[in-house]
Amino acid sequence: MRIGVPTEIKKQESRVGLTPESVGELVRAGHSVLVQSGAGINSGFANEAYTSVGAQIAPDAEAVFSGSELIVKVKEPQPEETARLTPGHTLFTYLHLAPDPVQAKGLMKSGCLAIAYETVTDSEGGLPLLRPMSQVAGRMSMQVAAWALMRTKRGRGILLGGVPGVAPSKVVIIGGGVSGTHAAEIAVGMRADVTIFDRNNVRLGQLDEQFRGSVKTMYSTAHSLAEAIKDADLVIGAVLIPGASAPKLISREQLKTMKPGAVLVDIAIDQGGCFETSHATTHEDPIYDVDGILHYCVANMPGAVPRTSTYALNNATLPFVMQIAGKGARAAINANRHLANGLTVDQGAIAHKLVARDLGETYVRPDWLNVAFT
Repeated sequence: MRIGVPTEIKKQESRVGLTPESVGELVRAGHSVLVQSGAGINSGFANEAYTSVGAQIAPDAEAVFSGSELIVKVKEPQPEETARLTPGHTLFTYLHLAPDPVQAKGLMKSGCLAIAYETVTDSEGGLPLLRPMSQVAGRMSMQVAAWALMRTKRGRGILLGGVPGVAPSKVVIIGGGVSGTHAAEIAVGMRADVTIFDRNNVRLGQLDEQFRGSVKTMYSTAHSLAEAIKDADLVIGAVLIPGASAPKLISREQLKTMKPGAVLVDIAIDQGGCFETSHATTHEDPIYDVDGILHYCVANMPGAVPRTSTYALNNATLPFVMQIAGKGARAAINANRHLANGLTVDQGAIAHKLVARDLGETYVRPDWLNVAFT
């Protein structure tokens, strides 16, 4: 199969769809790989690193799209990229379509087959292609929060872990999944006072055992969360509903109950965010103030550490890329129900029920699909 890797053009996105090591695996399996010149530079991969393992270098994105059947990216296609897609393309990348009707319309118009990383599943019911970036974002959330809490950034002017004789910061983490757990690990390491909220009692029990009393766990209700944020210095939003928009768990009115200079970090911003006042920001201008509460809502947090992120992502995506390239997209999807759960757009229609629901579009099950969704 002809596989294309374009340069990511979303603002301040430095990751790349395939590492040289992944390209080498694909070439050894008999596939051809076309990499846009400079696509890997910001992740530390020169063109020569790709040509040395058998890739061809394309001068521009047009050459990559026109010369490839499978497009492997990191972030959702921007309008100029969507315009290059055709019914002969398979797109494999993060899409996060539910809060993005413009992208959805573009993909539908293109006629391509699009598989979203974020809804591919595994045998344990997890999201293996979302997990590595959730791990990065969770760990990063504490780094950026510690920075935002400094008075030089208009925060409360406090140290996350305090010092002897001075209490540590109070951290509320909403969601005990992958991002929330990794955020908690770093917060505990920084000696913060951490409480994790979740609505799954089994998961709360697992977290209690995992952290051995170093974090507090709370069942999440509107009341319990509203009370907790009043005393919080930092709130991490880490709630995920696969494929669907994130629920709004903190309202603008509730910001008035919080401490001035407190920080909200919304890891769920790719899915629309879990705070009413959230809107996507960039690494260039990551923080804004609403009613004295700082919001960090960067939509591609892992893009700030592209080398770590690209390797972590490829560890998870490469087996699926190999399947798609080896069998063809439709055959690979029919052979793997977990890959089928990533199917999002095909032949001009939305092929994922939750995405269709949130976009207000009609769900259309492809007539070639013969595998059951989980």
